[in-house]
Amino acid sequence: MIGRVKVTMAALTMLAALSALWWVWTPAVAQQATPAALAATRVGYVDLQRILARSQAGVQAREQIEKEKAAMQKQVDSQKVDYDKLRDELEKKGQLLSADARREKQEALERKTRDIRRLLDDLEKELIMGQKILRDLEGIFTRVGKEKGYALIVERRQAGVVYGAPEVDVTEDVIKAFDDEMRKAKK
Repeated sequence: MIGRVKVTMAALTMLAALSALWWVWTPAVAQQATPAALAATRVGYVDLQRILARSQAGVQAREQIEKEKAAMQKQVDSQKVDYDKLRDELEKKGQLLSADARREKQEALERKTRDIRRLLDDLEKELIMGQKILRDLEGIFTRVGKEKGYALIVERRQAGVVYGAPEVDVTEDVIKAFDDEMRKAKK
């Protein structure tokens, strides 16, 4: 029994010594590891709207997309007016028309429908082309993140960032890198 008590006491003493060592050693290690740990877990954010509004490439792309969108929208509106006229005519006078005339009007209406769908598809493709900028920016985000030592970069609005310290805002770095890359691509 006494042997067992001595072994238990020795184990408790060893546990106390290890515990004391842990409490003394952990803060010292944590203090030393903090700068490295912070650098490894550095988080930044970007404001995508600001990038698109202030970068040369973003402004040019947005202007181009807006021009093409406006031109296509005019075509769609014009086609829709023609479509509405034809549809109204078919609804109002359809019963009075001969079978051949009604069929011709119906076919013309179907052609107008296809034309409008084609225009809308083209418009959608133009808007998707705007996503090319986002793909280009992904590479810029990666490069800036690696160069600046960020473990994570989030988009300010989509991530729901309600506060971000200005020193972790990498938007200006991304704008500069994006403009530099676009200038190189044009050469």
